[in-house]
Amino acid sequence: MRYIIEAAVLHGRILNRTTIIPSYIYARACEFDNSVCAAYATMVNRGDATAKDEWRQLPIEKQMAWRIPVSLMFNLTHLRETHAVITVSDYLRLHNISADVETTNGHWDTDLYHRGANIFSDSRVEPSLYVIKNEWYDAGVIRVDQLPQTMRERGGWNITHGQVGSWAITEETPLSKALHDAMTSGASVLDWDTVLVVVGDNNDPLETESSSTGGIASALEENGWEVLYTYGGACGSDATKDVVVPIRQAAPRSLLRGLYQDFGFIEQDVLLLRGEVHSGRKPGALKFTTLESRERYTQTVLYDFRLTDNVIDLADQLSSRMIEKAGGRMWMGAHMRRGDFATLKWAMEPSFEAHLARVKRHLRDGRDILHFVHRGPLYTYKIPLGQADRTPLLLDPPADHDPFYIATDERDPTNLTYLRSQGAVLISDLLTIDDRRTFGWSLMLTDVLSVVEQATLAHAAYFYAHAHSSVAGGVVNLRASHGADPRTALLET
Repeated sequence: MRYIIEAAVLHGRILNRTTIIPSYIYARACEFDNSVCAAYATMVNRGDATAKDEWRQLPIEKQMAWRIPVSLMFNLTHLRETHAVITVSDYLRLHNISADVETTNGHWDTDLYHRGANIFSDSRVEPSLYVIKNEWYDAGVIRVDQLPQTMRERGGWNITHGQVGSWAITEETPLSKALHDAMTSGASVLDWDTVLVVVGDNNDPLETESSSTGGIASALEENGWEVLYTYGGACGSDATKDVVVPIRQAAPRSLLRGLYQDFGFIEQDVLLLRGEVHSGRKPGALKFTTLESRERYTQTVLYDFRLTDNVIDLADQLSSRMIEKAGGRMWMGAHMRRGDFATLKWAMEPSFEAHLARVKRHLRDGRDILHFVHRGPLYTYKIPLGQADRTPLLLDPPADHDPFYIATDERDPTNLTYLRSQGAVLISDLLTIDDRRTFGWSLMLTDVLSVVEQATLAHAAYFYAHAHSSVAGGVVNLRASHGADPRTALLET
């Protein structure tokens, strides 16, 4: 959910528009009896609310979800200090429309949402709408944030209307052909290592052996290609949606289409992008044409999207308790996703015992790494404003039989007992009644508890997780913003 909102906020900033996000989300499970959570949050049937049948085969109590404000999942007030963001209910009130009409499935209602005039306008005209069809987004093209003027000039950008246009047709050069030949089947971009090999083989050897990125970029630009800036993923996987591994790629200029150029001229009040644009795509659901633009988005994800204060405070306390359990030493943690991953056979191991054994094996490796990191020097992720967390220098590394923290959606009592017997500490072992009273009722909901666990794992001296989960990517983003050393996390594919 969060990475979708992060991308929407980015698109709003590129297009100079206010981003509208859902007023609420659905928490998928209750840590207690369903009726307990239903006393505090509206309980709905997930299938009925979303008009999907994927949960219909489950027992009725497992089909339930709880509607909670989106502001419980991140600090919306802090985000609004730097970005123009409102919720659907805000929008509806601004147009004198009842907030009760907000759709339960999150889709934009192109009828009901356009039946009221802006309350701050003397005009009684209802808000106009422009719909971007899903296939217009990046089918057959590479979607980038914008096309800089220098790029448009060298590529012969021909404007047809507004800022929309097309590239001038150019003859293929020997280097351009070599770059095309180096692309794998179905790919639209080249990774940077391949670019260096190809350009090195086809350019002046004296220049390429000592050339800077600028020299390589010039060679690409002169031959109809451009440098793109994006993210590699902490383990090379786009599923994590983390922004801590900046990379460069190269692509034919003819394939590039700027979000700003294509849709920045739209004058309608509401601009709606239909459908899903995140699966298989990089963070932000596009790539960047300048280093500065990518860096700004990195800052948005790491610093503008903040956790709520109660999550931050509780995670700090839980981390301190783990240090105590570890005898004052560094502590290690892992995310062990079961639940839907076990059902879909995506879990790291088929059996629960084998999965935990795998986790413990990697944590043993992590302990060895921490002994090395403890000696210094420390490093940070390649992110803006990164400052190293000095905790690994101040605390001793973990001992052989220290307890370790496990964040998991496993709820089978037998499996949880097995975890504890193997040295694992669960969040229920750390939370106190006072914690629950101070935090509030939302801690009963598994999705909110998961955010607390992410924030707690951000403090772990070493972190291990499955790479095919955006939960793990969220932890890595938090760790990067806290100044963690990149050597102290492993996301395994």
